[in-house]
Amino acid sequence: MSIEVQNVRKTFSDFTALKDVNFQVPTGELVALFGPSGSGKTTLLHIIAGLEVADQGTIFFHGKDATDRSVRDRQVRFVFQHYTLFRHMTVFENVAFGLRVRPRMLRPSEREIRARVHALLKLVQLDWLADRYPSQLSGGQRQRIALARALAVQPQVLLLDEPFGALDAKVRKELRRWLRRLHDEMHITSVFVTHDQEEALEVADRVMIMNEGGIEQIGTPEEVYDHPATPFVYHFLGNVNLFHGRVHEGRARIGDIEIDAPEHADARDIPAVGYVRPHDIEVTRSRNGTAALEAIVSYIHPIGPLVHLELTGCDSGDLIEVALSKDRYQEMKLQEGERVFITPRKLRLFVQESQSAFGEGLPKS
Repeated sequence: MSIEVQNVRKTFSDFTALKDVNFQVPTGELVALFGPSGSGKTTLLHIIAGLEVADQGTIFFHGKDATDRSVRDRQVRFVFQHYTLFRHMTVFENVAFGLRVRPRMLRPSEREIRARVHALLKLVQLDWLADRYPSQLSGGQRQRIALARALAVQPQVLLLDEPFGALDAKVRKELRRWLRRLHDEMHITSVFVTHDQEEALEVADRVMIMNEGGIEQIGTPEEVYDHPATPFVYHFLGNVNLFHGRVHEGRARIGDIEIDAPEHADARDIPAVGYVRPHDIEVTRSRNGTAALEAIVSYIHPIGPLVHLELTGCDSGDLIEVALSKDRYQEMKLQEGERVFITPRKLRLFVQESQSAFGEGLPKS
């Protein structure tokens, strides 16, 4: 079932939680709502589910207006961060609960219930725990049972609010891979809220990045990471270095580095900011005949296969973060206090006045 949200707005007293939000989720897609606390993620999820009522706007399920439908009539199931399993019921009884409380005319036979529950427990790889109680399960196991219970009633839409947020990092990593495989098998239209960048980029078909009640960008994980639409997205998705410069008549200058900016051929000395990720900066001991920025190595920190450098810009005094492969670092044998030259391999520029992107490319001498 597809989902479409049109012009949804929601306020709580003087706080605007959602500002005219519009987006679509095609049938069978898994979408992550990702953003900082207070950006409107959970409020939007609650409005889709029918747990909150929007001040304005429309919710469509498969092209039909569902704005005024009850939670039950929307055929959605919600999985919360905290597992909400019934402690006095076994795993089997928890999963079967939604089927057994259906109206008599819609309720499957006991034989059908047992068959469906066992099939779901096998799907979530916990059929061997059917007779256990929630207190006898690990956190990861309880969350998988919560998902099985949500799936038992064959929902058209699955909504998950930070489903792995209460678990430790190792278990979260295992479960998000499991959720991706489960989704690929079942193809239920799903929307999940997360504040974990790695989770959003690893699990989702598309990521919707929210900020202050609005949508900053929607795209595949590769699109939002490699081609951020706004400065906020650049900042929010991983570390980034900022280099201040100016654009004039289609050319942008940051220190000795110049970049073509043909979209702004009419610009007249406008302030701009260049955004560069740590792994997109080349470090050398000499200029090698190209334009580069001078910096001092102030800190070296090896982490696994990468070596993180903290540099201090000679002209600006700004902190510059660089990520080198361990092989490249060992080849260079850099030392703290050493003077180096840096060249961005991929520099994205935003005009400060309008905050709109105007160019991306390689530095030119």
